[in-house]
Amino acid sequence: MELCFATNNAHKLEEVAAALGNAFPLRTLREIGCADELPETTGTIPGNSHQKARYVFDHFDVACFADDTGLEVDALNGEPGVDSAYYAGEPRDNERNKALLLKNLDGEPNRRAQFRSVFTLVYRTDSGEVVEQQFEGIVAGTILTAPRGEGGFGYDPLFMPDGYTQTFGELPLSEKNKISHRARALEGLVAYLRGV
Repeated sequence: MELCFATNNAHKLEEVAAALGNAFPLRTLREIGCADELPETTGTIPGNSHQKARYVFDHFDVACFADDTGLEVDALNGEPGVDSAYYAGEPRDNERNKALLLKNLDGEPNRRAQFRSVFTLVYRTDSGEVVEQQFEGIVAGTILTAPRGEGGFGYDPLFMPDGYTQTFGELPLSEKNKISHRARALEGLVAYLRGV
């Protein structure tokens, strides 16, 4: 099955392409002619994932999947969560987002957090039935008091996954792809696709 990954995020595309390898031909939004800003208005991670995948499927009639991801911090009642990319407001700015997170956690002893990714796959079967499936991946860890590492993107330099002494910003992409939230959700997606 040829698939479109419904994202405009080059970092996510790189991560997912590396994880998929040559198992499934992957098309980008540009390759299917989609220059639209994908909607993300549901207020939840699973909802936004579904909304983006369904938008591309409905408008471009291609099998596709989309993800939505958020950093959920215990001491902040799950924030930034679904608003992770725009935590510090418009326009999207990773440095301002990280600075606001550190400010909001200043003096807070509980630094527990988790990254959560939800992938939604939408495709049409040979008989014409439209199928939707969701796959979730979670990785727990700790938010540091200062960023470490130049790799990854977003909050990666602040997030140390459980069982590691390096942040997602310090781990090589190959190692991060074995344990990350996105990798775990992707595992479920790939396992499902292999059975289709």
